[in-house]
Amino acid sequence: MNSKLILTAAIFSFILAFTIRSLLKPPILPESNDHLHTAEIIPLSGAVGPESIAFNPNGEGPYTGVADGRILKWQGHEKGWIDFAVTTSQREECTNPFAPHLEHICGRPLGLRFDNKNGDLYIADAYLGLLMVGPNGGLATPLVTEVEGSALRFTNDLDIDEHEDVIYFTDTSTDFYRRQFIESVLSGDKTGRLMKYDKSSKGVTILLRGLAFANGVALSKDRSFVLVAETTTCRIIRLWLQGPNAGNHDIFAELPGFPDNIRRNSKGEFWVALHSKVGLLSKWAILNPWVGKTILKLPLSFKHLHYVLVGGPAHATAIKLSEEGKVLQVLEDIEGKTLKFISEAEERNGKLWVASVLMPFLGIYNLS
Repeated sequence: MNSKLILTAAIFSFILAFTIRSLLKPPILPESNDHLHTAEIIPLSGAVGPESIAFNPNGEGPYTGVADGRILKWQGHEKGWIDFAVTTSQREECTNPFAPHLEHICGRPLGLRFDNKNGDLYIADAYLGLLMVGPNGGLATPLVTEVEGSALRFTNDLDIDEHEDVIYFTDTSTDFYRRQFIESVLSGDKTGRLMKYDKSSKGVTILLRGLAFANGVALSKDRSFVLVAETTTCRIIRLWLQGPNAGNHDIFAELPGFPDNIRRNSKGEFWVALHSKVGLLSKWAILNPWVGKTILKLPLSFKHLHYVLVGGPAHATAIKLSEEGKVLQVLEDIEGKTLKFISEAEERNGKLWVASVLMPFLGIYNLS
């Protein structure tokens, strides 16, 4: 082959590869502090995907739900993790730490919240709906498994209003299951809902419809509004519960990536965990659903689809927002040295506990 032709082909290949990397590469945030790589790691033994974190009213824990359907409790470095609860009794096949094809059988606990009045743990299980288990753990009791006559497909997160005895929770999609989360995002699905469960009447009220991947939930400190993460659009929606705007919703914050869980700290500020920042290609696909649907038709594996969605190499980003939705702090592990694909950031006693829906560990970052 002609040497000039070979050189031209090599140069073209280099330019193409560079262009693709540029399209995939997530943006650099000027206000970012690349400190999360200093976090301490708490490994999980034989488990993957601690998506959410919760501490009981006595400060014990954290508790976290993992990919094989169990909820685990951390008892400190000497004792480690113990099994605390499960969301289904059908556990015979649930021996693999990560088996998405069995999630509908084993359950996939996502959002966790304790009721501080009685110590009950409320669980958003992606396939089994909204459940509750008592302070001693065991088999959880189903509370909501269907809405409007249809089974919940992707229950995601929750928060509790202990004054009104209601629970706000999300159903990410009425068309896609949790194991199809990439398809939900790239297809432009907008069937997500924010709902309210009344403990006394056991009734469910749909508060918001048409959400693009309804995800994390957090009630404001004064209970005047509730936040819901709309992952596909990279924004947080605020629904007013009290005051002159009660019943209306607006955009609380627009973010540089895919928001997962939202957790309020003791000051009333909100930590938002980003599954990843958004690169140019993934942003283009989200803004133009036909692009995403075209990508889904390609013979790409889950790993390759995820790579396109997250904008290349793994990384971690947590953003703290004020009660008005302004960015107060950005913490990152830009190169994914320690943390990556985070799903929740919980501030407690000067430390930030960091969860991940895909990794086999939790992280603890010292905020002071």
